[in-house]
Amino acid sequence: MGDITIPANDMHHLLADPTRGSGTSYQQAFAELAATHRGRPVAEIVPLLRAAADAALLGFTGADLAEQAEAISTGARYELRVRVTGT
Repeated sequence: MGDITIPANDMHHLLADPTRGSGTSYQQAFAELAATHRGRPVAEIVPLLRAAADAALLGFTGADLAEQAEAISTGARYELRVRVTGT
């Protein structure tokens, strides 16, 4: 399970927000990778997750991304604990 803290105003970077027309959320990018990269090597998935996290302005650690990549590769559930700050 991963942990991330983000300001409330930046939740659209993490979660899909249909009221914001542009940009891809990390949630969308993760879901697309999960649908297309199951069974692929973790080392192949991590850079794709890093690019998605960087594009979404999210500061996941290398360990977080490796854990997420492992879940995608194996088809396992991944749980992310999100702490939202006031702004």
